[in-house]
Amino acid sequence: MKICLLTYRGNPYSGGQGVYVTALGRELARQGHDVHCITGPPYPPPEEGITWHRLPGMALELTRDNDSEENDSAGGDRPFGTISAALSPLALMERGALAMGMFPEIAAFSLRAFYCVRKLLSRHRFDVIHDNQTLGWGLLPMKALGIPMVATIHHPLTIDRQRGFDPPTSFRRQLGQTLFYPIGMQGFVARRMPRIVTVSHASARAIRHDFKVRPERLIVIYNGIDGDHFRPPAAPSRVAGRAIWVGNLEDRNKGAAYLLQSVPHCRNLRELLVITASPRIPEWATSLVRDLGVTDRVRFHEPVDRAALPRWFATADLAVCSSIFEGFGMPIAEAMACGLPVVAARGGALPEVVGDAGLLVPPRDPVALAAAIDKLLGDPPLRQRLGRAARKRVLARFRWEDTAKRVVEVYRGLRGL
Repeated sequence: MKICLLTYRGNPYSGGQGVYVTALGRELARQGHDVHCITGPPYPPPEEGITWHRLPGMALELTRDNDSEENDSAGGDRPFGTISAALSPLALMERGALAMGMFPEIAAFSLRAFYCVRKLLSRHRFDVIHDNQTLGWGLLPMKALGIPMVATIHHPLTIDRQRGFDPPTSFRRQLGQTLFYPIGMQGFVARRMPRIVTVSHASARAIRHDFKVRPERLIVIYNGIDGDHFRPPAAPSRVAGRAIWVGNLEDRNKGAAYLLQSVPHCRNLRELLVITASPRIPEWATSLVRDLGVTDRVRFHEPVDRAALPRWFATADLAVCSSIFEGFGMPIAEAMACGLPVVAARGGALPEVVGDAGLLVPPRDPVALAAAIDKLLGDPPLRQRLGRAARKRVLARFRWEDTAKRVVEVYRGLRGL
């Protein structure tokens, strides 16, 4: 099949959607399909088997680097030049909406993607278009092109907006959250997609409730984990008493504040290593650590290349996930694949991912989180048993090969094959 994937942020290091489209596209190509991907910035690196078509967007800088050969090294093309794109009505509208505190990136990308697909049809006859978490207005005229369409929703944006209403917050911030997230657009478009793939039953429930998508249009297909890359180390270099947390400190869904609040209650924890996806350590996090008096036990680390994550997992006794809601929970599943025992909050899909291969605690409960961390750190045999079970669970349930095969079944169902 000739498959066209859409993602408004394609770089795997920009978040879960970049990981998803790159890993899924790679596996679809391995299974013999012709894979194209239309992506906005930050752009992904070249990937064997995927033809990238790079579109401009808010993160696109007007420098000569963006016209370099590197951006087109995967064999894709960009229908828009950078200077003309910057001065286009769509780009000016995008900047204006951003200045008003809105989030225009996905709507603008979807419109650019529509024009890109329409142009590409002169050379490519796609069998299916698969949108990854965009759900922008441009998908509606794209439906009129007569190509079967499917969309993946990792979790509805209503989840992110709700966290912005959580205390402590001001009325101004709540108003900003309401303006920022394009909930109405995504819900409207989602209800008009013939099939929605989502990555967990927890996300499926949220999509049904918040976006009013009919159950028969939803199908749950779990994410995969690269078990060859994320694997137990041949020679562990563990730091005794270290727990590791990987996530975005700026994302309230990750529950980082509750994690930091748990540290004073931990007796066996020597060091909490926080690897953040945010470019800077936010002031609230450093202030909270200082106010809690645990600066000697919390170590913040800048973002780490995903290729290096297994080496960091190999330095810890356990991994922690404190999320209030996860559509899937890639970092904790990757830690499990590396044979690490895990402590996770029962947020969203985490019970589906962790199962009985880790310790689960209520979300927003620093004391329960600390008790579970202490229990694992104080019981080496339990850590070893759960670490083996974690690796086994990931290899049995979460493989990109199986994910891609099930996604192709969805494609064939849409085409009546």
